[in-house]
Formats: sequence, C-alpha cells, structure tokens
Amino acid sequence: MDSLTYLALVWTAVFIAIVAARKTKLTPVLYYLALGSLMVNTGILPEETDPFIRGFADVGIILIMFALGFEESTANFLDSIRKSWGIAFFGAVGPFLAAYLVADWFWQDHAIALMCGLTMTATAVSLTMVSLKSEGLAKSVVATRIMTSAVLDDIASLALVAVLIPLATGEATLDLANISWIVFKAIEFFILVSVISIWILPHDTSSWMSHVPVIGRYGIKHLLSFDNGRQATLAVLLLALLVGLLAHYFGFHPAVGAYMAGLILKEDYFLRDDERDSYKATWQIVDNVAFSWIGPVFFVDLGSKLVFHWDIFLAVIPNTIALILAVFIAQVSTAALAARYTSSLNWPSSLMIGFGMLGRAELAFVVMDIAYVQNNIITTEVFYTLMFTAFWLNVAVPVTIAWWKPRYLRAVD
Repeated sequence: MDSLTYLALVWTAVFIAIVAARKTKLTPVLYYLALGSLMVNTGILPEETDPFIRGFADVGIILIMFALGFEESTANFLDSIRKSWGIAFFGAVGPFLAAYLVADWFWQDHAIALMCGLTMTATAVSLTMVSLKSEGLAKSVVATRIMTSAVLDDIASLALVAVLIPLATGEATLDLANISWIVFKAIEFFILVSVISIWILPHDTSSWMSHVPVIGRYGIKHLLSFDNGRQATLAVLLLALLVGLLAHYFGFHPAVGAYMAGLILKEDYFLRDDERDSYKATWQIVDNVAFSWIGPVFFVDLGSKLVFHWDIFLAVIPNTIALILAVFIAQVSTAALAARYTSSLNWPSSLMIGFGMLGRAELAFVVMDIAYVQNNIITTEVFYTLMFTAFWLNVAVPVTIAWWKPRYLRAVD
C-alpha cells in the first residue's frame, strides 16, 4: 500500500500547487517542484523514488510532451514561422551559449556544459502567456511572436536532445563519423514522422495511397470516428506512445516522438460525416490528464530530487547567480535584437519579447530529468544550480512584464 499512499500524497501536493498558482498567477510547475522538495526534506516522501511513482512520472513526461504538441495548431505555427524565425533562432542560441560557457567555466566538462546549454534553450510559453493575459496583453503582437518562437525553440531543442544525449552519455564519441550517424538518424526519424503526417494519416482516396491495401481505404478519420468518437482519446494516446517508441527505436527519448505525434495531428481529422467532431472533448481529456493528474507527478518527483544539504546549497550560490545573470542578459538581448531587426518591431515591443522569453518550464525539466535522473550525466551540484536558475528566471517573467508594460503601451498607442 506504500505506493498508493505516496500517490495520494503527490496528488495532494498537486492540488495545493494548483490553488497556489491561481492565487499568485505563476506557473504550477514552480509549486510542483517546491512541494516535491518540501515533502522529501520533511520525510513525507522517501529520498529513493518508489518504482510505481517513477513509472507514473515516466508516463507523465510522454503525456506532457504530447499535449504540448497536440494543442499547437500546425497551420498557425507554419504561418507565423516567417515572422518569428529570427527571434526563435537568436533567442535560443544566446542562452544556449551563455549557459554552456558558464557551465564549462565552473565544471570543465563538455557533457555537463552541453546539458546546461540545452536546459536553458527552450522558453516556458505557458508561463509567459499567463503573465501576458494577466496584464491584458494576450492578444498582442508580442504574444503571437513569443508563442511561435517558443514552439520553434521547443522543436529545435527536441532535435538537439536527440543528437546531444548520445554524445553526453558516452554512447557515441565526439568524432565526425559518430556525429554524422546521430544526425542521420535524427533526420531519418523526422522524415519518417513527416511521411506519416503527409501520406499515412490523411485519408485521400484520390492519391496514390488509395491503391495501398487497408491504408488506402481507411485513414485517421475512420479511426477517430470509431464508436462515434468515444475511442478518439485512446487512439491519439496510442499514436503518441507508438511514435514515442519509434523515437526510442532510433535512439532518442520517447518524449521527442510524443511531441511530434501531437504536432502532426490536425483538428480536421476529428470531423466526422455527421458534422459532429470529437476534437474538443479529446483535447480536454488529454489536457486534463497531462497537466492535472498524471503529468504533474513528473514535476513533483523531479522536485523530490532536491534534497537540501546545506553544504551543496551554499556551494552552488555563486554558480546560480552567474548562470541567472548570464542567461538573463543573453536571452533578453538576443531576443530583443532579433525582434527589432528581423521582425521590424519597435524597441519597447522587442524588449517585451525578450522579457517574455525568460521563463524555463516543461522541456527544461524534461532535459534535467534525462540528464540527472535517467543518465547521471550531470552532478548533484549542477542539478541544484539548474533548478534554482530555472526557478528564478520563471519568477522574473511576471515581474519584468508588469514593470515594462507602461513603456510598452506608450509605444504602441
């Protein structure tokens, strides 16, 4: 019964975190991590994660990444790339290099430096959108640019996870042949997912696929409409798991495949002949499962790795301060410059985008879990540094947006 008791405690923490997040208008992720750490340091949860909870957390990673891809509109995403590519590219390269150089300076280990750079690359778009919404800016131009740039950064980060993790774990050596092989496998995987997206999922009887047995007669719409759409949720989650397993077959983390599975699903696939559609119902279930009761277990479990040893806590203070300052300056400056010169926005709007891209959330913590819990690439000191840095960067998002809002509004009025 211990496993079920631990699950009850974790879910209690999740509920408390959601209430606290609503009151403070911060992302629940911060509270999941904080409560996980609080419970392990007070002896409520064991330092060694229960296998059942760890399995729950692994499923949570896949569900979170699938949900993030599933809620993203592929059409809107593709339409906004032209205006946001510069912000995404330079706004990701800046913090990656900053974190890499700081980590390499402190720990003199290229694998650790790579993981630190990767952790600080992707933006916490959900935190930024909540902050912008609370300030009445959710429909602004800067919100659209940040959203698209963050999604581009997420996809690029997932590709880097696929390429860099084998190098960092020592499964592949740093030479041209091995790097080329890893890149080739990554490209092969993404091409295969694209083939699934373009030719296998859609059901178009006029195409050459109509001559293929079974697939030519039945498509994803038939699968999602089976039993009047009641099994649509099962179908999309099965797709997420299968593409996740495909990613694992290619040597990548299943979360990479789960995200891509969500991204290639379209709302049109849920429309049925009787004009009813199950998309909204399916999305609500997936969102609820990923962010309300299974996905949060992953963050609480990750927070429980922060066991407070005062010698470690005090030791990482200089590292944390240096990393926060480096990423803050690099993120704001590169994103703002890119917004100004590649999207032709004015300086107040450009700086608002820079402040809005400071947060680090889901994908950053997935990378930390892969690097620290699953593969032991980074040390305990590095893990503490990254966790504290991500926490304070997330706190900086609503603070800087609220502080900069008057200047931004004067410029756009």
